[in-house]
Amino acid sequence: MLAQIDLLHGLAGLLVGCLVGLTGVGGGALMTPILVLLFGVSPATAVGTDLLFASITKTAGSAVHGWKETVDWKIVRRLATGSVPAAIATLIGISWFGKIGKESGHLILLVLGGMLVLTSVATLFQKKLAVFAKTHDRLEEGEARISTVALGAGLGAVVTLSSVGAGAIGVTALLMLYPALRVSRIVGSDIAHAVPLTLVAGMGHWMIGGVDFALLLNLLMGSIPGVILGSLLSARAPDHFLRPVLAAVLLLSGIKLLS
Repeated sequence: MLAQIDLLHGLAGLLVGCLVGLTGVGGGALMTPILVLLFGVSPATAVGTDLLFASITKTAGSAVHGWKETVDWKIVRRLATGSVPAAIATLIGISWFGKIGKESGHLILLVLGGMLVLTSVATLFQKKLAVFAKTHDRLEEGEARISTVALGAGLGAVVTLSSVGAGAIGVTALLMLYPALRVSRIVGSDIAHAVPLTLVAGMGHWMIGGVDFALLLNLLMGSIPGVILGSLLSARAPDHFLRPVLAAVLLLSGIKLLS
C-alpha cells in the first residue's frame, strides 16, 4: 500500500481542497485539467475519478459549513431535484454514445475545455453579477424554486460530462437567484449540493469504467485536510487576489484543452 502513495498527487489534492473550502470553486475546474494536462490521465478517467474525489472532498467541506450553519438546505434540495435525474440521464447518454461511436473521450474534452472558459468568466465577474442582482427586482418564491431546479438540471448534465461547473457557475447563478443571502451561505449550499450530484455521477462513471481508485486515494490524502482548512479560513480569504489568479488559470487550461 505504501508503494502506491504519490506525494505529487497528494499535493495536488491539498491545493485543490484548500481552494474548494475557501471559494467553493476548484473541484472539477482545477483537478480535472491538472490530471489531464500535468499527469497525462485520459479525459474519461480524469472526469470519473475527479467526480468521486469531489464527492468525498465536499462531504468534508459541507460538514464544516453545516457546523458553521452556512448551508441553506432548501436550496440544496431544489438543486438536487434537478441535478440528480439529469446526471443519471447524462450517464446513460455517455454510455450509449461511447459504445456506438468511440467518441466519448473527445466529447468530454471539448465540454471540459468550454466549461473551464465559462467558469473562468463566472469566477472573475461573480461579485459584479451579485451586485447587479441586488439592484434589481427579486424573483417570487415560486419563480426562484423553478429556476433553482432548472439550474440543478443544467449543472447535473455538464458536471457529469466534464466534472466542472458545480462551483463557480453554480455559486454565481445562486447569487443571482438569491441576492439576499450571504455569500458564505451560498458557497456552503453549493458545496453541500455538489455531494449528491458528484456521488451519483462518479458512481455512474465507475460503472462505465472511468475511475482510477489508486489515484483517487492519493488525491484524497491531501484534499480532505485541505478542504477542512479552507472551509475554516473561508471568511479570511484574500478574495481580491485569489479570484483573478484562479480565473486566469482556468482560462488558460480551457484554451489548452480546446486547442
